[in-house]
Amino acid sequence: MMRLHFSDTDLRRITFAPAPNALWETVLSVRLMGGAPTGRTWSRPGVRHLHRQVKGSLPERAGVLAPLVAPKSPVPGFLLQPDAGDFASSVELVRETPDSRLAIELSLLSPAQRAGRWAGELAHGASWARQTLADDLYGYFASTVEPLWPQIQAEAAADRALRSETLLRGGVDALLATLHPDCRWRPPTLHIPVASDHDFPLCGRGLVLIPSYFVPRPMVMYQDHAATVLVYPIFAADRRTGPGDVLGRLIGRTRAAVLATLRDPATTTSVAERVGISLASASEHTTVLRNAGLISTTRTGGAVLHVLTPLGEALLYSGSYPGS
Repeated sequence: MMRLHFSDTDLRRITFAPAPNALWETVLSVRLMGGAPTGRTWSRPGVRHLHRQVKGSLPERAGVLAPLVAPKSPVPGFLLQPDAGDFASSVELVRETPDSRLAIELSLLSPAQRAGRWAGELAHGASWARQTLADDLYGYFASTVEPLWPQIQAEAAADRALRSETLLRGGVDALLATLHPDCRWRPPTLHIPVASDHDFPLCGRGLVLIPSYFVPRPMVMYQDHAATVLVYPIFAADRRTGPGDVLGRLIGRTRAAVLATLRDPATTTSVAERVGISLASASEHTTVLRNAGLISTTRTGGAVLHVLTPLGEALLYSGSYPGS
């Protein structure tokens, strides 16, 4: 589990990237296309269609990128340039990565990823190896990502509108609590499921949120002297599904069921009975929903009563949310 610890200053310095990062989408697409089609990201029609196109031709399309960003392996940090304004600027920053950084980050990869003359030469900063990497980034983007770029931008714009509305109605708590079904917001800490265990105080530098079409789960890039970057999967509602399915994809099906059952106010015990979950689970879900500003809770004698807030009603009925 990765835990991002927010100070009051960090909470005031949460910002959204204006658009998806083309370099990251290129790199993350190669990584995703090299793996098995499982998880929420693969439910996107565009991702499934792309996989059918790419299947069998990924090494040819991606060139040296294919082994460099193998599935389930860490992405070398020099391939992630969050501050660049466009794709060309990003690639140029990759090309200009200092030799010392290349050597360190490539040494962290597996022997299979570092196999071959090219990787060894890149680790020493050889100009031809840098140029090969730049050429393959351009080539893969043009052949594979660029045809999908208008769709990626449109879905990212809808996601940005959704997140902005959530922030407007429920504040920062609502924004962070509904960022992704697998994340947990327990103020002042955001819990992100990863394989290893890390604690990162944001140190007053804030957090930059970047939507991604190809990232399967939230990914963090911690920076010592700048805002931490959190790349999260774009929320894209499937217009063929009902509001309950849309909400389930946004906050998780069990939590969506808990929210839905509060169309009629209920105690924690009643919530557990209606949804068919344990009392402890019902208590956890209502706490998260309350922290997100989706429900309010009042004590009546020895019990607590949960009711929907206006934001909870808006999410539940999907009436004012783009893409629903």
